[in-house]
Amino acid sequence: MKSITSNLVMFLMMFTMPLMANDIYVTQSGATLTLDVLQDGQNNTIGNSTTASTVTGATSNFNIDQIGNSNVITFDINGANYTGTLSTTGNSNNIDFNCDSAGTVSSCATVTASIIWVGSSNDLDIDVGETADATGATIGITGASGSDSNVIAATIDGTSVIMTLNVNGDTNNYLIDIDGNGDSIGHTLVHTHTGSIADVDITQSGVYDNMITLTTSGDNHNIDIIQRD
Repeated sequence: MKSITSNLVMFLMMFTMPLMANDIYVTQSGATLTLDVLQDGQNNTIGNSTTASTVTGATSNFNIDQIGNSNVITFDINGANYTGTLSTTGNSNNIDFNCDSAGTVSSCATVTASIIWVGSSNDLDIDVGETADATGATIGITGASGSDSNVIAATIDGTSVIMTLNVNGDTNNYLIDIDGNGDSIGHTLVHTHTGSIADVDITQSGVYDNMITLTTSGDNHNIDIIQRD
């Protein structure tokens, strides 16, 4: 009887103990980085609001995949070229992606970034070319069906920016600012929103031709667009 009771107590402890978070902090300095990370669970972090993961170097390529709720990805990248995907599945997650945020090394001249999420109440903050314009920035942001109550903020400064934003969900807020002189082809934004209650603020500026293709489907949308030279 004593053995059965002890085993039962241990069994219950396994299922009542809180899930422990996993933390990764990356500090990389060098010419080339290839990084792949998978985190599965709750309250995991790759960098945080006070200590971002940092990559300094000419070329970086990394793919990060987080599965679970209340996870954080915070990355500062300083270097000439970046390619990669940041993916999160779950609710109440945060992605803070900065390319050339510190300005101590050459700007992110060429940026190809894909941000994908599935879930609700997530916060995405994307900054590219803060110190010096990116020569070419191709940014794709995708929120799968059921992506509700998210905040998407993107500030892209570059000579040529191509941004694609496709979100399917309700009660989402968008703050999009695309700036820089633009080269001969200007800046392009393709924004597709499906769902009810959306607040969309878009500012696009440059001396060459700029284009915005906005497609919305649903009720109660509030849209403000500013284009200027």
